[in-house]
Amino acid sequence: MESHIIDISRAIQLAVAPVFLLTALATLISVLNARLSRIVDRRRRVESEGSAEASAQAELALLARRSHVIYRAILSAVAGSLLVCLVVVAAFIGALISVDLARGVAILFILALCAMIASLGFFLQEVFLVVQVR
Repeated sequence: MESHIIDISRAIQLAVAPVFLLTALATLISVLNARLSRIVDRRRRVESEGSAEASAQAELALLARRSHVIYRAILSAVAGSLLVCLVVVAAFIGALISVDLARGVAILFILALCAMIASLGFFLQEVFLVVQVR
């Protein structure tokens, strides 16, 4: 019985690092969501002005591209968050049933980091789109 308590205590200790990553991803999702909201608000404003000028159409096209890139960033961040949750679940399952899931946990963690890198890359791409205009 004491062996299981030690295993579970170890799993809790190991789950702390992924939880910090999960917090970072949640913050990133919040920032991305705020940017998407601003894009949507701007698009609505431009559309409500009803201008058929080329500049208005170009801005709408840029806003559509930006929203698509932010959507990809959010999708990647959410996927990364889900993978981090799977890391924690796998760590606890491995501790509870005394199975070595180290390779699976490592692969899930690497995939979570790759998803976060992708999300940050999309975020950077969206920032470049904004800076190009100005």
